[in-house]
Amino acid sequence: MTSPADAVIDLYQRHAATYDGLRGKLLMEGPWLARFRALLAPDATILDIGCGTGQPIARHLNEQGHAVTGVDSAPAMIALCRTRFPEGDWQVADMRRLALGRRFGGLIAWDSFFHLTPEDQRAMFKIFANHAAPGAALLFTSGPAHGEAIGSFAGEALYHGSLDPQEYRALLAENGFSVIDHIVEDPSCGGHTIWLAQHG
Repeated sequence: MTSPADAVIDLYQRHAATYDGLRGKLLMEGPWLARFRALLAPDATILDIGCGTGQPIARHLNEQGHAVTGVDSAPAMIALCRTRFPEGDWQVADMRRLALGRRFGGLIAWDSFFHLTPEDQRAMFKIFANHAAPGAALLFTSGPAHGEAIGSFAGEALYHGSLDPQEYRALLAENGFSVIDHIVEDPSCGGHTIWLAQHG
């Protein structure tokens, strides 16, 4: 039987259009994206890990002058990106095995990384570092504490995992990132638990 964590990709693949409609164009992340961009060079390239359908985040970053490479495990999500933004670099890829052979000025894993199991999350920090140029900014969302939780999307179970905040700090440090800010369940951003860090 497929575990809830293993079912995430298929769930988003089957319900890509539903997700796209629900996500819409509302950029509640705007203030955090502004802080993220303040750490970047004006023309920095950005890697959007778990980019979904490309909006609103990748669209916003592109409009601000950044070339965005988006990766997502669900081909249906990437197909929507390619239709919507044909000039972009959109790739079907599992973040757990990401090896693009390139480094970026900024990396984002917003509402994506937290669908991995705690074990898989631990391994992601080396992948972040391998794709980070000197001084690169990293913005990601996590859970507030160590554990696993099952939410719901399109009437089906949707897995979320998280490490303890101290372990995130340790993993970031081990992989060359300094924490710029961390807010647990930010009330101004839909209750997201957010990390902003910088490499090197």
